[in-house]
Amino acid sequence: MKLLRITFSIVLLLSMNVIFKATAQDWANLNRFKKENTKVSRPKTNEDRIVFMGNSITQGWKEKAPTFFDNPNYINRGIGGQTTPQMLVRFRQDVINLYPKVVIILAGTNDIAGNTGPSTLEMIEDNLYSMAELAKANNIGVVLCSILPVYDYPWKTGLEPARKIIELNNRIQKYADTHGMVYADYFTSMVDEQNGLKAKYTNDGVHPTKTGYEVMAPIAEKAIARALMLWNINNK
Repeated sequence: MKLLRITFSIVLLLSMNVIFKATAQDWANLNRFKKENTKVSRPKTNEDRIVFMGNSITQGWKEKAPTFFDNPNYINRGIGGQTTPQMLVRFRQDVINLYPKVVIILAGTNDIAGNTGPSTLEMIEDNLYSMAELAKANNIGVVLCSILPVYDYPWKTGLEPARKIIELNNRIQKYADTHGMVYADYFTSMVDEQNGLKAKYTNDGVHPTKTGYEVMAPIAEKAIARALMLWNINNK
C-alpha cells in the first residue's frame, strides 16, 4: 500500500511538471525579439521609423530580399507561423515600444489555415483592428496589408482559402478606408486565374520568392509614403 502511494505521488508530480511546462510555453514568442528590442534606441525627431509586423511572409522578406531592409528606418518583426492573436500579444513589445511613425501589418493567412486553432473572419478582424487601434492610440500611423492569394495550404490542404481571403481583404480595405488608415494591396498584383499566388512569384503557393518580394516592395513603399504623409499632417 505504501509503495502504491509513493508510485501515485511520483506519477502526480510528473503530471504536474508536464502541465507546468505546457502552460509555461512562450506562445506568442515574446522572447524572439526581446534582445534585439533592447538595442533599438529612441528615434531621432526627423527619423521615419517603420516597423513591419507579420508572419513568415514578413520574416522571409528579410531573408530572401534582404536589400529592402538595408533602409535603416525599416525594422522587421515577422515571426514564421504566427496568427493574429499571437501578434496582438506581442504588439506592444515589438511595435509600440519601438516608437515607430508607421507600422505595416501583414497578417491573417495563418489564421485561415488554422495554425492556432479554428478562426472565423470576424476573429481575425478583431485582432487586426485591435492592433491598428493600439497603434493609433500611440500616435503610430497604420498600413493594413491585403493577405496574399492562396489556392491551397500545402501543410493543411482542402481548406479552400481563396474565397475567404478575398472576403477578408475586402473587409480590411473597407476598415482602412473608413478609419484614416492606408491599405496596401499586394493581392491584385500577385493573384492568378484560380485566385492563388502566381507560380512565378512562389515555390509553394503561399510564400513569395525574391521575385515576389520585388513586386511587393514598391506597393509597400507607396503605402508607407502615404502613411507618413498622413502622420505628418496629423502632427503639425
